[in-house]
Amino acid sequence: MMEIPQLMSEQYSQARQIIESSNDIKIYSHIDCDGICSGAILSTILDRQNKEHEIEFVNLDVLDNLELDHELTIFSDLGSGQSVDAKAKKGQKIIILDHHPPLRDLDYGEGKDYTYLEINPLHHGIDGSYYVCGGGLCYFLSKEFGYDDLSWIGVLSAIGDMQNTSTGHFEGLNKIIQQDAIDGGYLSVIENDINIYGRNTRPLFIALSYFSDVKLPITNNTNETMAILEELGIDEKHNRKTLNELTMEEKGKLYQRLSGMISKVVPGRYVKYIPQLIIGDSYTFIKEDPNSFLRDASEFSTAMNACGRNHEERIAMEVLKGDRFLALDELETVSRDHRRNLAQSIEKVTSDENSNIIELENLQYFDGTGIKPEIVGTVTGMILGYCNWKKPVIGFTQTDDKGLKISLRCSRLLSYDGIHFGHIIRDIASEVGGTGGGHSMACGAYIPIEKKEEFLELFNNILNDKLTN
Repeated sequence: MMEIPQLMSEQYSQARQIIESSNDIKIYSHIDCDGICSGAILSTILDRQNKEHEIEFVNLDVLDNLELDHELTIFSDLGSGQSVDAKAKKGQKIIILDHHPPLRDLDYGEGKDYTYLEINPLHHGIDGSYYVCGGGLCYFLSKEFGYDDLSWIGVLSAIGDMQNTSTGHFEGLNKIIQQDAIDGGYLSVIENDINIYGRNTRPLFIALSYFSDVKLPITNNTNETMAILEELGIDEKHNRKTLNELTMEEKGKLYQRLSGMISKVVPGRYVKYIPQLIIGDSYTFIKEDPNSFLRDASEFSTAMNACGRNHEERIAMEVLKGDRFLALDELETVSRDHRRNLAQSIEKVTSDENSNIIELENLQYFDGTGIKPEIVGTVTGMILGYCNWKKPVIGFTQTDDKGLKISLRCSRLLSYDGIHFGHIIRDIASEVGGTGGGHSMACGAYIPIEKKEEFLELFNNILNDKLTN
């Protein structure tokens, strides 16, 4: 198992000393699942240390001209790619715990008249896309204080950040966090399970209909999923099951059928990746109520993201910090409203008479005007099932009179192909005067509104000969 490098360990020890010697503390964290988990872990550490603190969840665009008004400012799941110390005053302290590509070198803080400590896995040769995320970095800080009971939040952050999507398993430092959570009695892992969202709460025939990495006869077609499950003898009309209720033998039958369906529609060179589309470890939080959507890590992470997308990070954080009474009811309401917003947005883009999905040679896009910028990424991901899976899909929506928010999603097969759309979108966005970045198959950008056509043209051209069609 990978170990924390010695130099990184020393940084954690330094971070602990900085926190112990500070009293006026502010945390800035990102608004997605990873950022909310990061904030909850840091806030719990400070609570237990009896340190008064403020916490604010923000988008990246507010960081570059930030006034630092506190003795210690901690940035989690953001900060490495932004000039957060531009206005740092003498004697102030800054800690960054981030896994995104850093602008500054490891020794950047030397010789400054303020304290600057950045803990970033990339400084230590560790991949921040698959080996550890923001919440994981914060968990290792909590472990430095002896609080390894927060390991399950580290697991949740990694699921929310899709750190397991390349292989279906955790790798690198995430393995340590997973093991701590298992040892602490918080987590059970089924290795190589069928990897379909909603294993606990959705009837299997519905869960299967959301399969969208490749367009199959079952995609968006519950009649077809019911027929197949009944034919396989693993589901029946008057006794609908969830994925969790299947035996290993039934899961085996389902795997064979799905695998057969996919191999009929993908080019031969992709066949070797088919198991990765269907199989992956499943993560169950064993202290949560067996009937709750918080029991399955994927569903829990979706609820966290729903809060972030709807500016209700406080509710998510209270649930993470142990409020299972009032905040849980509020979380269910936010999740329900979020699902309704998504359904309405998808209807708007895909309804037949005015399907808004426009296909270019190497990509497809839709105009999501009126869709909230916070959810356009989720909508884009869900629209994959209506599109040509061999090309990425891009959604646009306005942030204000001058700006566009862009989100890109693609089938996992394209990222297994070695295309990293997060790097591509970052380069093209900066070429048209915007900013962008993200994962290989889920990323986004902000660009000036008048640059939309140029952005699309550059993006379409850069993909020439990169896609297998």
